[in-house]
Amino acid sequence: MSDVVIEAKNIEKWYGPTLALKDVSLVVDRGEIVAVTGPSGCGKSTLLHCLSGILRPDQGSVHFQQRDLTVQSEAARSRLRRTAFGVLFQFGQIVPELTAVENVTLPLQLGGSRYRDAAVRAQRLLDRLGVGDLAGKRPGEMSGGQQQRVALARALVTEPEVLFADEPTGALDSLAGEQVMVELVRLAREHGTTVLVVTHNVQVAAYADREIAMRDGRVESAGRVTVTGEVR
Repeated sequence: MSDVVIEAKNIEKWYGPTLALKDVSLVVDRGEIVAVTGPSGCGKSTLLHCLSGILRPDQGSVHFQQRDLTVQSEAARSRLRRTAFGVLFQFGQIVPELTAVENVTLPLQLGGSRYRDAAVRAQRLLDRLGVGDLAGKRPGEMSGGQQQRVALARALVTEPEVLFADEPTGALDSLAGEQVMVELVRLAREHGTTVLVVTHNVQVAAYADREIAMRDGRVESAGRVTVTGEVR
């Protein structure tokens, strides 16, 4: 079996007259934690959205385990994001009307799980992330760091093969951001989850095995980074 999980070949993405991605090619191996870095507006979030199937590139292809996402329907790509992919955004985007445990059960229920079974699994993951006591609370009753841990639990509850994280600590202070990254990396290592994290923060990038540096819509470099810390 190939170790390649995600492969992009010569992808380009336009927003009107603006070329956001320019002939980008890359490979991500199974179990890697990869940081996509670069200045604001360089195309890193657009790249993540193309790799996760949220956007379809205007040119080139994106393969997940040798399946070409660019020829799949929106419905098929949405199913992937409910099963094989987990997505974590900067502001969490958890549903404000739902409790923490209800938010985390959503992907499981959309996949056909009964609420009772989904809630047991969700509670277990919330406990692992240190927010189990907030299971019955709504987002407005939580701090930003607590909300992001709930969002992380929702992204991981299906045990996805790939976790896509777009500036996951961008709305948090340094301590809360560090706590989220430690937990993210630890759980990813335990389950062999491949992680692509977009960040402009060098401290967040330091948690990765490899850094893909972008500028002006292109990949500048894709080298290894120094691995330090027990969570690795």
